[in-house]
Parts: sequence; structure tokens; C-alpha cells
Amino acid sequence: MKNRDGYFGEFGGAYVPEELEKVLSELENAFFKYIEDEDFKKELRYYYREYIGRPNPLYFAKNLTEENGGAKIYLKREDLNHTGAHKINNAIGQALLAKRMGKNRIIAETGAGQHGVATATVCALFNMDCTIYMGETDIERQSLNVFKMKQLGAKVVAATNGRKTLKDAVDMALEDFVKNSEDTFYLLGSAVGPHPYPVMVREFQSIIGQEAREQILKKEGRLPDYIVACVGGGSNAIGLFNPFYDDKDVKIVGVEPAGLGIETGEHAASIGKGIKGIIHGFKCYSIQDEDGKDLPVYSIAAGLDYPGVGPEHCFYNDSGRADYVSVTDSQALEAFQLLCKTEGIIPAIESSHAISHGVELAKGLSKEQIVIINLSGRGDKDVRQLMDIL
Repeated sequence: MKNRDGYFGEFGGAYVPEELEKVLSELENAFFKYIEDEDFKKELRYYYREYIGRPNPLYFAKNLTEENGGAKIYLKREDLNHTGAHKINNAIGQALLAKRMGKNRIIAETGAGQHGVATATVCALFNMDCTIYMGETDIERQSLNVFKMKQLGAKVVAATNGRKTLKDAVDMALEDFVKNSEDTFYLLGSAVGPHPYPVMVREFQSIIGQEAREQILKKEGRLPDYIVACVGGGSNAIGLFNPFYDDKDVKIVGVEPAGLGIETGEHAASIGKGIKGIIHGFKCYSIQDEDGKDLPVYSIAAGLDYPGVGPEHCFYNDSGRADYVSVTDSQALEAFQLLCKTEGIIPAIESSHAISHGVELAKGLSKEQIVIINLSGRGDKDVRQLMDIL
């Protein structure tokens, strides 16, 4: 499913100013050229293996499974990647693309800071100029990652509009891209935005599902019954889900942030409670009012509080290929503590949303069934924030 036209059903597309159309067309042509180029693929595989540390394990969580009492729970260990999350998979891919396009100035947006750290990391590796846009609120709650970005040589610019979170950082990055597109490459971190970004990010992140599929067949001799991942913009999830798309017996579940509770309005469940609309140059389910104005969103997880969601997820939802549920802050915190105490693994608070639902799902299944949960990142970045909460 290459989606060369940029649409997943009715979702996706490129609703952008005229000055960006040419730039995105250039990016699209370069991406589809190099993604099939043997030298490019060889270099990408090299950095996945030698720099990121792939393949990472598909880990049987024996203690968690026994305590839970239901299906076997496997964790895809994206937390073991260099920089601590799945974000580096895409950052390496896009940076290699930028090099081939002759663009040495990189800009990016970040929420939880993991994409910012990944982008700053690859810019240091490839000697590129790096500017990261980050909401002022997120800068405060993710100060450790901000420090890392600066040490890696990145300039961190605060977004001070709106709720001062991820959506506002994306707004600023897009403004920069429009103004400076001739020499600037926008290294977008999630499977959102105008075409070709959702397809491009999906392709670079699909290594997650490709590995998991191969690993579970080797370990269990069959495919899982369920695969589960958290969904904000949705890059870690689509990276796991897409390689299983044609395996119809594998049920796919995305977990959105219910925040303080869906009924409070303080959430970011874009598929569950959003409407179809245009945001950041693409069509998706988003949290908007009837006039198409973006409404505030909230999650304890800085990487999940985005008012839209990747167009491929919207298509999976409407076509029935995947189910999307939501988990509250408090449920995610419980899952965070559970994984710490049963497996000695400190997960990102984003990933804890997937752990929460995956564990509950497994509890209701038989011991012969299998659930794979994407552990999209580690929780080092969240410890200071969670110290105050817990």
C-alpha cells in the first residue's frame, strides 16, 4: 500500500499554500525515488543496525503475563533504541533523504521531546543545522529532553501561542517551512501532515511491525491475536500496524488519550470524539468545533496531546480494520507502575496508555492467545513530571 496519491480513503491529501505545493512535490518525488534505491536502502539498514541498535527484542513479559492471568503478553522494545524511543527510526530515514536532496538546515516539532532529541541526534551525526519547535508547556514538563537537544547542538524555540503544546509547535514549524523551504527540510515526527509525510513516516516506522511479525513467527510459530499501540499522531502505532494489515486474523487496537475523562472534554481522543476536518494540511478526524476551529486538547503525555491523528488510522477506523479505544491519565499511571514493578521496565507515559489497555485486553483472553504491545519509548523523560504526581 504505497498510497502515491496521498489518500487513505477520504483522509490525507495536501491542503497547503501554493508556495508549499512545489516543495512537497519535490519531496514526494525524492522520497519515492530513494525508497526504492538500493544504495539508500543499504545505508538506512546500516544505521538501523549499527547506530539505532535494531533489531530490538520482542520480549515475552513473563511476570506481567503470570500476574495478569490471561493471554501471553509480548512487548516490542522500541524503548531500547538509541535515544530511547521509536522516533529515531524516522529521523534517520528523513535525514538521509535530506542529505540526498542537498538540504542542510533541518527543522522539527516535538511534544514529549523524543522526536526533538532524535532529530538533534541525527543532525549532530550528519553535521546539519537543527532548529526544534516545542510548546512552552512541554519545555517545562520535558526539561530533561530540552537539555539533551541543546547538548546535541540544536536550537530550541518555544511556541507561546494557544495551549503552548504540540499543536502550537507544529504551527510554528510549518510557518518556518513556508518561509524557508528553499534550503530547509522539515523533518516531521509523526504520521500526520500533508502528503507525502504520512506515507513517508509510515514507511520508515514500518520496521517495527516487520520485525515484530518475523519475531513472533519465530517464537510462537504463528501470528498474534492482537497488536496494541498508543495513538497521538500515530507514528509508532502505524509502524506496528501496517505490516499486519493483510493478516485479517490479527486484531488491531489503537489507544488514544482520554486525559481526565472523555466526559470532561479534557482529552485528545481525536478518532473517538473528533470530527472530519482539515488540520496542518491534511484531512483527518480532529478535535474541532462545527466551524472547523481547533479546540484545546489535553493529555498527561506530552507526545499524545495533538488535536488530529494520522490519516491512515482514520481509514483503518472507518474501514473496520482497527478499533480505537481510549485510556485516562490515571489508568496510564497505574500501568506505568505495574510494568515497573513486574518487569523492571520504566515505560514512557505515552506507551503506558498502550500497556494499560493491552493488559486489560489480555486479562479477558485465554492463556493460549497472544497480545503484542508496542513499548514505544522509555520513561526517563517522564520521571521528574511523575515524581510530582505520584
